[in-house]
Amino acid sequence: MQQDAQRRAIPPGAATAPSSATQAAGGAPPHAPLRIAVYPGSFDPPHRGHVDIARRASHLVDELVIAIYATPSKKTFLFSTAERVALWEEALAEEGVTNARVAPFEGLIVQFAREQGAQAIVRGLRAVTDFEYEFQQALMNRNLAPEIETIMIVTALNQLFVSSSLIKEIARLGGDLNGIVTPGVARAMRARLGQ
Repeated sequence: MQQDAQRRAIPPGAATAPSSATQAAGGAPPHAPLRIAVYPGSFDPPHRGHVDIARRASHLVDELVIAIYATPSKKTFLFSTAERVALWEEALAEEGVTNARVAPFEGLIVQFAREQGAQAIVRGLRAVTDFEYEFQQALMNRNLAPEIETIMIVTALNQLFVSSSLIKEIARLGGDLNGIVTPGVARAMRARLGQ
């Protein structure tokens, strides 16, 4: 009688705890939704700080979508969208990140996230100035898409000084990019800049 009352108290379709058989097998409940996040940016070029954020974010979700912004507002890109996608794919392979894929997007990131079935947007934080911008962006995204969370990951200490604009300046002046970008990105930058 008491069990019948408990069954009636649980609304149909409500999430319940996984069975002990499922837990013993180490698996998720039978129809658990995938945890998907998008990590957006222009990534021109992607550098080791970006790759580190992607690698760490990939441990938090089932699938990470690296979202390459394809439509500049006032920005001139060094690499085309297709080239940035290829550079990311090579970097992820080098790092052994197997649950991530790369896709270009245009328009609002929350709309792209919805199209991907994502529950979260990943952002990297380097400094206090990043936080102020990212905080505003996260609040606006939450206003536009309340069902999508923002996950902010603090940059690794050894990548704190790295930015794509600084990397481009170093490359233009013939500086050493070793350890700042992946070998594939370094080769692509030397080729693009005629070095």
